[in-house]
Amino acid sequence: MDHFARLGLPPALDLEPASLDRAYFALQRQWHPDRFVAKPAAERAKASAEAAALNDAYRTLKDPLSRAVYLAELSGVDLPGDGKTIDDPELLMEAMEAREELQEAGTAEAVDALAAKARADKKASLEELGGLFLADDKPAIRKALLRLRYLDKFGEEARARRMNIERSTA
Repeated sequence: MDHFARLGLPPALDLEPASLDRAYFALQRQWHPDRFVAKPAAERAKASAEAAALNDAYRTLKDPLSRAVYLAELSGVDLPGDGKTIDDPELLMEAMEAREELQEAGTAEAVDALAAKARADKKASLEELGGLFLADDKPAIRKALLRLRYLDKFGEEARARRMNIERSTA
C-alpha cells in the first residue's frame, strides 16, 4: 500500500497540511501500540507494524520535497539515489558556482543572502513541479527534482557555514 492510500489521501503534490495531520492522527490513535498491550502477540505486532508504516508515510508526505520525490517514484520517474553522480552538466555547474560563493562568503549576512536565494529558488521550483506532473513530463520532473535536492542540500550547507562563521567570530 502506498503512503497516500495508507492515509486515505489522493496522490497529489499539493496536500493540505491540516488534512494530512487529521488523517495521520486519526489513524495513529487507532493503531497506537499502547492500545494493544493486552491483546495477543499477533495483534500487537500488527499494530506496531501499522504504526511504523503510518509514521513513515506521514514523515514522507509532510515534507514537500520528500512528497514530490515519492510521487515521482510512484509515477515511474527514474531518480538517482543519494550519493550518485548527477548527469546534468548545467546543474553541476550551478552547484559548483553556488558552493564556491558559499565558501567565499565571509559574514553571516552574506551566507543568509545566499540561503534566502536558494529558498526562493526552491519554492518557485516546487510550484512549477505541479505543472510538470500534470503534463507527465518525466524527464522534466527528474531534472526539477534533482535541482530541488541540490537546493535542499545547499540550504543545509549554508546553515553549517553560518554556524562556522558565528563560532569563529565568537
